Amino acid sequence: MADRNSLEVVTEALGKAPERGFSESIEVSVNLKDLDLTIPKNRLEDEVPLPNGRGRPVRVAVIGSPELIQKVRGVADEVILASDLDEAVKNGKRLAGRVDFFLAEAPLMPTIGKRFGTILGPRGKMPRPIAPGSDPSNLIRALQRSIRVRSKGNRTFHAPVGTRTMPPEQIAQNVDAVLGRILGKLERGRTNVESVYVKTTMGPAIRLW
Repeated sequence: MADRNSLEVVTEALGKAPERGFSESIEVSVNLKDLDLTIPKNRLEDEVPLPNGRGRPVRVAVIGSPELIQKVRGVADEVILASDLDEAVKNGKRLAGRVDFFLAEAPLMPTIGKRFGTILGPRGKMPRPIAPGSDPSNLIRALQRSIRVRSKGNRTFHAPVGTRTMPPEQIAQNVDAVLGRILGKLERGRTNVESVYVKTTMGPAIRLW
């Protein structure tokens, strides 16, 4: 089957999906092949910036010292003082549910791993470490326009690329950005992809590759 244009496929996916009473997400579904996913290096796990954002708020939380928290107030969506980590852990599942990305000062990572790892680890949300004294404001802004791509041990995985309220052209640009990043991470690039589909949350899947 010949490849199709991303904009053409996105437009068809939107056209064939009935209108819902909420703003559906748009996602790409990728089917891998010829990869031994029992080998960790063959599994995809990456943070991909979208040129046009996700179409909904992406929340970033920062865990750190008072000095770090002062730098990121007004930029990060949530801030957690190191001294308040135990309280955060008590509400860990709720926190992990509403936050997309975590950052933490590097010296805190062993403690976070012990106290918070069982909640954040399985969700792929362990914090990215940042150096003490640094200002991660630019990183936070980049993550607020990013998605997490995870194949884990599955040959088929999904990645959100926008919402139905976005123009098709912007969604198509996001699709191309995600697929470009995925191909760059695969051992044999395009050869390791069986097929790619685009769909809304509840709509039919339209084949791109």
